[in-house]
Amino acid sequence: MRARDVTKDAGCALGSLYNAYEDLDLLILAVNSRTLARLHMSLQDASASKEAPEEKLLALALAYLEFGTENPNLWAALFDHRMPPGVPVPEWHLEEHAGLIAEVMHPLSQLSPGLDDATLGLRARTVFSAVHGIVKLSLEGRFVALDTDAVRTELSGFVQQFLRGYQADKQY
Repeated sequence: MRARDVTKDAGCALGSLYNAYEDLDLLILAVNSRTLARLHMSLQDASASKEAPEEKLLALALAYLEFGTENPNLWAALFDHRMPPGVPVPEWHLEEHAGLIAEVMHPLSQLSPGLDDATLGLRARTVFSAVHGIVKLSLEGRFVALDTDAVRTELSGFVQQFLRGYQADKQY
């Protein structure tokens, strides 16, 4: 991505971009911040009407897939952007990502109310990572990718299988 292309598409001067954002990475983070807010809202909306934690987790996974499928460019910017070497991602942006993990933590805490916060956080990141990997590889069309309907079916099966194993082994 180049600043000149962005300003040309936006219909503004190059200097205007740099008046608003110090560099392109901060512009990308600003766009990603809005994308995260939309994704977070989609996840909340999908799980809000579900009562059982199992239903909530399945709704979250499917909403995650749907958001990525409907917003492939925003998805790519959100998960493929890297800050330059030696430049950390700002803390405020990391906290926005943590909101996605919190959506997974809530139903997991209902399934395992005895888990301490640290273990619950690890468990939620593991579940999130598994779902994210399935969705990301499929959206990118990698060699293991499936069409959208097949991904939806397999993702549902994966979450249901995870839940069966999770409930069978309360020590996990």
